[in-house]
Formats: sequence, structure tokens, C-alpha cells
Amino acid sequence: MTTVDTTSTSSVNNQPAGTNPKGILGKDDFLKLLLTELQYQDPTAPMDTDKILQQTSQLATLESSDNTNKALETLSASLQNSQQFSTISAIGKTADLGYDTVSANGDGTSTDFEMYFPSDAQSGTITITDTNGNTVDTIDIGTNPKGVYQFTWDGKDTAGNTVDAGLYHVNATYLDANNQTQGTRVGAYPIESVKFDGSNTLLRVGSGFVSLADIKEVY
Repeated sequence: MTTVDTTSTSSVNNQPAGTNPKGILGKDDFLKLLLTELQYQDPTAPMDTDKILQQTSQLATLESSDNTNKALETLSASLQNSQQFSTISAIGKTADLGYDTVSANGDGTSTDFEMYFPSDAQSGTITITDTNGNTVDTIDIGTNPKGVYQFTWDGKDTAGNTVDAGLYHVNATYLDANNQTQGTRVGAYPIESVKFDGSNTLLRVGSGFVSLADIKEVY
């Protein structure tokens, strides 16, 4: 009795129909195909020389394209790293987040916010205004050395009434150590450090980190 070896058949049948393990053909695959084609060509009718040259040229083009893609990937990674580390030079400068507002819930709960004073403050006032520029409330800042400080607004106006929910502008004017009038606002803070989280660059401003993409200006 003749025994039929079904090992290779079973191996093939175990593969789902239309499955390509690699998904694409690389330069090594094309080279194997060319060598196999040369190995099994008809000796009485060998492959045309022009056809061999054409396939060899295609192989060279594929390899060149592959090398170019790898070089571009390396260059992209290098530029990304260079851009990330260049942000280290921003430490000590001021980051502008592009806003000067805090949010009120409209239910009488307080709102905490931070404000940066670039010079010593001898005295001054924080003014909270609505979107129409009307003064809603004021907060005395006291006497504070240069730095970032946290303040709390009770969410009420000067008459003690709960304000409507919405955004309110927060700015301050103060006298420095030379009795010169200075100004500052919410949303502008010194950059204290830089943290790299994968491809994302984070800058520490105030008491937290913000993404570099969220910073509108550095000065």
C-alpha cells in the first residue's frame, strides 16, 4: 500500500484562505522569486536578458525605496528629539496659556485660581470682571514676594449675591518694591521644568503640567 504524506497539505489547509503572513513583499522576497525563476527556466528557451535586467532594476529600486524610508524615519525621530530638548531653554521664561479667565459654577461654590507676580508685591487688588467688563468682585492680594500664589473666589459679587455660571476675567494691579504700578493676570506663569512623556512635551507652569501644544506664547 502506498502511503501519502499529508503533512504539507495539512499545514497549508490550516492557513485561512487568502492569508498573507507578511502582508507585503520585500526586497528579499523579490530576490527569491528571481532566483527561483532562473532555477526553473527552460534551458532550451532561457529567460530574455532584458527581462532579467528589468527585474533586477525593480529589485534595486525597491531596496533604494526601503533605505529611503528608513532614513526618513530616523531623521523624523532625530528632529522630534531635537525639538523636545530645545524646549529646555524655555525654563525660566513665562508661558502664556492664552486666557485670563476662571469658571464660576453659579451655585455659590468657591473657585481656586493661581496668579503669578513677577516682582514683589507691596499691596494690590485682584479684579474679577464679567464678559462685558463690569467689575463683579475684588480680592486684596496683601504683601507677597515674587512668585505664584493661589487665591480663592467665593463665586459671589461685592454685594454677596451668587454670580451666574460662566467665565470671568481675573486681572491684578499692584505696587512693587519701588512703588511702581505693575500688572498681572491669570494664565501667565513661569516655566519651572520640562517633562517628556513619550512624544508629548509637558511644561510645569504654576502647580501643574500643561502640554506644549496648549501654550500660546513664551516670552
